Amino acid sequence: MKRYLYIVSAALFCAPAFAGAAFATSTRSVAPIFPDRSPDALHSRTASELAMPSPEELDSLVMLMRGDNSRRAFDRFFDDFRRIDPSTENLTSDTPDSVYKSRLAAILSPIGMPWNEIVKPFVISYTTNRRTTMGNVLARSRFYFPIIENELAAAGLPLEFRMLPVIESALVPSARSHMGAMGLWQFMLPTGREYGLEVTTFVDERCDPVASTRAACKYLARLYRIYGDWTLVLAAYNCGPGNVNRAFKRAGEGAKTYWDIYEFLPTETRNYVPLFIASTYAYNYHQLHGISLTSSTLPLAVDTVAVSRLVHLDQIATTLDIPIEMLRTLNPQYIKDIVPALDKTYPIVLPLDRTTHFVGREEEIHAKDSLYLAEYLNPANIDETKAVLTNSATIHRVQKDETLGHIGLKYGVGVSQIKRWNNLKSDRLSIGQRLEILK
Repeated sequence: MKRYLYIVSAALFCAPAFAGAAFATSTRSVAPIFPDRSPDALHSRTASELAMPSPEELDSLVMLMRGDNSRRAFDRFFDDFRRIDPSTENLTSDTPDSVYKSRLAAILSPIGMPWNEIVKPFVISYTTNRRTTMGNVLARSRFYFPIIENELAAAGLPLEFRMLPVIESALVPSARSHMGAMGLWQFMLPTGREYGLEVTTFVDERCDPVASTRAACKYLARLYRIYGDWTLVLAAYNCGPGNVNRAFKRAGEGAKTYWDIYEFLPTETRNYVPLFIASTYAYNYHQLHGISLTSSTLPLAVDTVAVSRLVHLDQIATTLDIPIEMLRTLNPQYIKDIVPALDKTYPIVLPLDRTTHFVGREEEIHAKDSLYLAEYLNPANIDETKAVLTNSATIHRVQKDETLGHIGLKYGVGVSQIKRWNNLKSDRLSIGQRLEILK
C-alpha cells in the first residue's frame, strides 16, 4: 500500500509519464491494478495481488484518465460556461439581430466583438455552409487549444486569441500558404526566425505547435504595446503594422479604432476581424447550430521525450507500433522525418501510453540506425552530415538558361552536392525551381 501511495505522490509532483518512466528499469514482475480497493477487498488480497502495475500499465491508466478529463473539460466549457437559452433554435439570416448581439455580448472578452452588418454574413457563413470546417476545427481544438491556451495564459494574453490559428490554418500545424507561410500561426520564414524559431532543412519550428505559439505570443504582445487595442493587434498581425499605420494616415486624425480605419485596410484585413468574431461565435455556440465534432485520430493525452541522438521517426514508429502518420502529426516540425539531434537535444511528442515504452526500448530503436540513417552515419560524410542537419539552407530559384554548373560556381559548391541536397536524379532544371544550397 505504501508503494501505491508513493506513486500517486510522484504523479502529483511531476509529469505522470515521468513517474511511470522512473520504474522503467525495474525487473520485478507486477500484477494488474485492481478497480476494487475498498478496505475489505484490500485485506482479503495477498501482497502479490497488491503489487504495483508495470510502468507501461501506469502510462496506459494515466492516458485513460487524462483523455477522459480532456473530454469532460471540453464538454463542461460549453455546458457550464456558455449558459445559452435552449429555446432559441438554429440562427439564420432571418433571425433578429438582437439574438446574435446578445450572444456575442455574453462572450466576455477584452477583445471587442461587436455585432454589425459587416460581421453578420461571416457568422451566418460559419454556422451554415462552413459547418464541416467548424466540425473539423472542434475535433482538432481538443488537442491544440490546451497547448495554445497554456501559452496565451503564460504571456498574459486574452485566451480568445486561440481562434486566431483557426482562421490562419484551420488548426493544421503543417499548413502552408501559397506565399510560403507555415504552421498554425502562418509565420513567414523571416518573421519566424526573428521570433526565435529554428528553420533549417530538417527542422521547421513554425510547424511546432508549442514553439510557434510562444513566438506568436511574443509578436502579439509587442503589437499590443504599440497599439493598445486588441482588434488593431489582429489587423496588424494579418497585414503588418505598416499597412495599419498607413490606414490611420488615410483615415485622418479622428481615427482611433479598427472600425475607424476599416475601409482603408487591405481587403483581406477588412475580413480578418469579422472572421475572428465569426469563428469565435461558431466555436462557442456550435451546439445550437447542429455542428458536431468530426472524428479525429489525435490522442488526447501525450507526453514529450528528449533525444540527443540522430533518429528517424520510422525507427520509433516501427518499434513502438505507432502509425507513422500519427507520429508525423504529433511532430510536424521534423519535415523530413529525421530528428537531427547531433549537437543538442530535441523533443519528440508521443502518445502518453508509449513514452515509457520509448524509455525501455531506446536501444532497440537505435539498433535500426543503419536501416534508416545509413547515408547520414557514413564516417566519410560526417562533417557534411553535420552541416546538412544543423545549418540553414539558402534557397536559390532557377533563372532562365541557368545550369547546375552555373549555380554551383555561384555558391562555391559542386554539382553532385546540389543534386544530393535536392534529391535530383538528372541535371535538368526548370525556371523558378527551388534549390536548397547548404552553405
